[in-house]
Amino acid sequence: MKWFRKLIGALVLLVMQSGAVCLAGNGNLLPGDLLKAPEWPVTMTSFGGRLLLSDSPEIVPGDGVMYQDTVNGRARLFFHHVNGTMEPKKIVALLVNDGDTAAHVTVNQHGVAGPGGDYLAVGKAAQQEYLAAGELYLLDVPPRGTALLAPVLNVVSVEPNMLLNGIYDFQTDRPLTVKMMMMPLAANVDEMAFKLAVLPKDRYRLRGTFDGPDRLLMPDKAYDGERDGPVAFTLADNQIDLYQKGIDATDGSQTVNYGNYGVVYHMYIPSAHHGNLQVLLNPLGGEFAGAMGVKYNYTVSDPRPVPADKLFFGRNPQPQLASIGIFAGGRSLWLTFSPPGASNLPVRLLIVPN
Repeated sequence: MKWFRKLIGALVLLVMQSGAVCLAGNGNLLPGDLLKAPEWPVTMTSFGGRLLLSDSPEIVPGDGVMYQDTVNGRARLFFHHVNGTMEPKKIVALLVNDGDTAAHVTVNQHGVAGPGGDYLAVGKAAQQEYLAAGELYLLDVPPRGTALLAPVLNVVSVEPNMLLNGIYDFQTDRPLTVKMMMMPLAANVDEMAFKLAVLPKDRYRLRGTFDGPDRLLMPDKAYDGERDGPVAFTLADNQIDLYQKGIDATDGSQTVNYGNYGVVYHMYIPSAHHGNLQVLLNPLGGEFAGAMGVKYNYTVSDPRPVPADKLFFGRNPQPQLASIGIFAGGRSLWLTFSPPGASNLPVRLLIVPN
């Protein structure tokens, strides 16, 4: 997963038509004063149970448990691991029931991608699948037994240097231990669950359990393009939008979710604007490849890839923008965003009159 990098350079070209902001076909925008767009005041509320983040060691050096903790109720698992050995492995998420009563689990939303050697492509694909919100499924975990959270991963071969990235939202009716593990392809998962040791974290320490994995952003007022002009909100910068703080359940140490990976942002965009408005995303930290969920005028559309015309953007030292879409003012608009694995944070969303 990429580390936070500071923004450098000035904003690239925008196309101007009758004073309106329009996205150029190649994704470059102007004028540079969009960089100075003020932050739109919002109220942010965290909710949604617990997030288990498993991204350390990111490059897994051998068989073992990358992360584990016990959850009860609503939970989200975000995992991002590369097979760092010289032979194929499998990487699985296992649910362990230590109780005397069967546990019932509902997996209500999920996305998984890989294995793959293009890490940005894997992270983008996982986000698109997650935001598409496919069919839920049910799992039963027998007393003193186990069940795979994502059964398909038990038969997936993760080749050396390949990345596997997933995000799973689920709910359980009793306590279960989640174990994220790497092991030989032919290994029995149940047996390995009680043999494998917890692997040491790497220098980035991106693992832990965090409260409130969902963030609701509600603007303090409706957007009016004539009155407000271009406005922005910044996500996952640890200044305006703070990083999560939690506990590494494997050793009890405090940990920080640098980049807020696994956090899902639900953003309401109310408007009193009589014309159209355009939503743009500006990656502030470097290379970015993700997706955005859009619910416009009470209709949910397919997740929109960001950027839409290429795999990623943001490598250019000059800032770039990608369009999420152009929407009529005065209509209901919800956006859903989550930091993609392998991409750089923070990002800035811009709302401009069009």
